[in-house]
Amino acid sequence: MIVSQRADAEVCRLILKKSGSSFALPLRFLTPEKRRGSNALYAFCRLADDIVDGDDRVSEKTRVLLEFEVMLKDALHGKLVHEPVLRSIAATAMRYSIPHEHLFHIIEGVRCDLTKSRYETTDGLIRYCRLVASAVGLAAVPIWGLRPGVSSEEWTPSADACGLAFQWTNILRDIVEDRERGRVYLPEESFHASGCDVQDLVAGRIGLCFDNLAAMEVSRARSWFSEAMHLDSMLSVDGKRVFRSMFAVYRELLRSVEGAGSSIFVQRVQTPKWRLPFIGVYSVLMGLR
Repeated sequence: MIVSQRADAEVCRLILKKSGSSFALPLRFLTPEKRRGSNALYAFCRLADDIVDGDDRVSEKTRVLLEFEVMLKDALHGKLVHEPVLRSIAATAMRYSIPHEHLFHIIEGVRCDLTKSRYETTDGLIRYCRLVASAVGLAAVPIWGLRPGVSSEEWTPSADACGLAFQWTNILRDIVEDRERGRVYLPEESFHASGCDVQDLVAGRIGLCFDNLAAMEVSRARSWFSEAMHLDSMLSVDGKRVFRSMFAVYRELLRSVEGAGSSIFVQRVQTPKWRLPFIGVYSVLMGLR
């Protein structure tokens, strides 16, 4: 088998392009080499997600995900594998010294969706978010680059908070969509603390208590956004640009969620398509405010 790193990178680029992801624009602020590394990380996450979100039976998804994990392990140990995305992420991990544990945490996180559709505690949901989101940020920062002298002890807490903020925002935005797929991510203890019942959400009975539930979870996400902002001062020049763009877009999404109140339990929050790219570019130029 003839392997070309350029061809593998092109596969990753096309996966990002076809996805229509909001991450495509921010990644353009990176140098070509860093963009290829970021494309590989995105494509790796996309493939793992697609395995879990496919139409096959759980047993088949479990088998395929395990094969994917074994193939990743082989690629990271220098063995030749047939999947170009895994070849590309292995090369990226080597080039940027990405700890392998973050990549395996991502797989562990998506595996949770095969066996778990409810979370009893906030701590349980935070752990899930750290696997599927914070791990991505912890893998991305070495690619984006840091200012000279910044240690991992300094930037890791902010990157972790950023992943939590982004994923919590996704969860709040996608409540109705997830419910239709049989998933309720918000923890049951949050429902109880707000005087709500998770079964009312499942049945579509959205009472006044859901205003309290929405406000409580938005406030939790806002605190993580505040902590994540500190990452801005620690990144390289182009790393700062991509971070600002992503951060501003997700913070705007959270503001839309907050403005919608309890209607997030009735319909997916929509933000005008033109607004998010505008806010992303504006924040790159003007900084986070």
